Amino acid sequence: MIKVVDLHKKFGDLHVLKGINLRLNKSDVLVIIGPSGSGKSTFLRCLNLLEEATSGKIFIEGVEITKQGIDVNKIRQKVGMVFQHFNLFPHLTALGNVSLAPRKVLKLKKKEAEDLAKEVLNKVGLSDKINSFPAHLSGGQKQRVAIARAFAMNPDIMLFDEVTSALDPELIKGVLDVMKSLALAGMTMVVVTHEMGFAREVGDRMIFMDDGIFIEDNTPENMFENPQNPRTKEFLEAIL
Repeated sequence: MIKVVDLHKKFGDLHVLKGINLRLNKSDVLVIIGPSGSGKSTFLRCLNLLEEATSGKIFIEGVEITKQGIDVNKIRQKVGMVFQHFNLFPHLTALGNVSLAPRKVLKLKKKEAEDLAKEVLNKVGLSDKINSFPAHLSGGQKQRVAIARAFAMNPDIMLFDEVTSALDPELIKGVLDVMKSLALAGMTMVVVTHEMGFAREVGDRMIFMDDGIFIEDNTPENMFENPQNPRTKEFLEAIL
């Protein structure tokens, strides 16, 4: 599903990604952990073409998305992304936020898009909030609307960038439950998170990232019980 070859990203003199290589199979759930500033979010943004790679190649389902002339919107239909901050349109209801992209990008008729949005909002437990505006939703509800919005585009891959880090603790479980249900349904996922319980329970693979490189790639069980790299061990001891 995803193949990354020698990916580098620089912002001026700041070298953020330093030769990333990755292969991810269909239905895999990859969890990426690491300290702030290690390049995790930048890596996700490169996978969704929100950032342009300085060098290297990224393939999504066999198609090189880093080559010139690629249709960015077409790639983003395949690769949905949910951010730490919800980025909902405040003037649209939950239904309006979720149905907008299917109407504009997939060219669905209004009723088709709204029927799809209702179905997806029901899946994330928000069927009673379809007519609510973001101002009247809790943080956890807003994040579930954001997940529904990405999922409504029927992506093959979902990227999650620390989606629970801005939430109050009591709101986190509802969001993680939605992510777990997506994983159980076979969605290919790359998840940047500090939620170690989620990583242990749902992740198929776990990568520890620091200073722009992948330090360790392991199963969650092995990563927690027997980390192979001293830097991984140091990080986990600090946060667990």
